[in-house]
Amino acid sequence: MRLVIISGRSGSGKTIALHALEDLGFYCIDNLPFSFLPELENQVGGLHPSVAVSIDTRNSPTNPLHFKNVVADINKKKKKCEIFYLDANENTLLKRFSETRRKHPLTTQSVSLREAIQKEHDILTPIANLADLTIDTSLLTRQELYHLIRDRIAHPEEGKIQLLLQSFGFKHGLPPNADFIFDVRCLPNPYWQPGLQVLSGLDSQVIRYLSALPEVQKLLSDIHHFIETWIPLFEADNRSYLTIGIGCTGGQHRSVYMVETLAKMLKKTITNTQVRHRELKVTG
Repeated sequence: MRLVIISGRSGSGKTIALHALEDLGFYCIDNLPFSFLPELENQVGGLHPSVAVSIDTRNSPTNPLHFKNVVADINKKKKKCEIFYLDANENTLLKRFSETRRKHPLTTQSVSLREAIQKEHDILTPIANLADLTIDTSLLTRQELYHLIRDRIAHPEEGKIQLLLQSFGFKHGLPPNADFIFDVRCLPNPYWQPGLQVLSGLDSQVIRYLSALPEVQKLLSDIHHFIETWIPLFEADNRSYLTIGIGCTGGQHRSVYMVETLAKMLKKTITNTQVRHRELKVTG
C-alpha cells in the first residue's frame, strides 16, 4: 500500500491536495483521527493500493514522538509512506481566512486568529520536521497547487528520486522549499539586449543569445556535474523528492534558460525530472 499523509496549517491547501490525489486514484480520507493511522493498512490496504489521509491540529498526536514512531513502524512494514506538509506565510493565511470568512479551528474568544495561526504552527512542527516534501503555497493559486501535487506524485519510480528544477527571481524572494539554490545573476543579462527585454528564457532569441556565451555553458556544466554527482547519495539516503532553485534578478531570462537546458540534460539519467518557472507560472 502506498500511503500519503497530508498535513499543514489551516488554509494552506490540504483539501486541494486531497482532491488532486483523489483524481489520481487515491482513496482519500479527510481529517483521519491519528489513533486510526496504525490500523489503516489493515482496514483499507487490501482494497486500495494508494491511500491519502489528512492530519491537522484537530486530529494530530499530542505526543510528537508517537507520530514519529508510528511512521517508522509503517515504513518497517515496507509500506511506502510519504508525508507532504503544506504551509503559507502568516499574512497569506490571514488573508485567506478573511476572504473565506471561515473560522480557524483554534480561535476562541480569548485566542485571536493571528495567535491561532502561530499556535497551529507550534503544534504541527513535529510533523513538518518529518515531511518528505514541504510546499509553500503562499504564491500558488488553487489550480497551480492542484497541478503541482499531481505532477510531483503521479509517476513514482521505486528507489528513484523525483527532481524539481525551479526558476525564480531574487527580487521576488527565495523559494522556501528549495533544497539547493544556484545564483546565476553573475551571467550577462538578456534584459539589456535590444529586443530581448520583453521575451523570456523560453524564446528562441534569448536561447540563442545565452547559448553563445562561454560563461553560461561553463556554469551549466558545473551545475549539471554537481547534481549528477550528488543525486545518487540522496537516493541512497531514501530521499524521494529534491527541489533545486535557480535564480536570476527577475526570473524571466537567465534562470528560465538554465532550468530548461539543465532539465534536457538531466532527463537522460534522471527520468523523473520536472520543471517549474515560478515567475512565468509555467510547469512542465
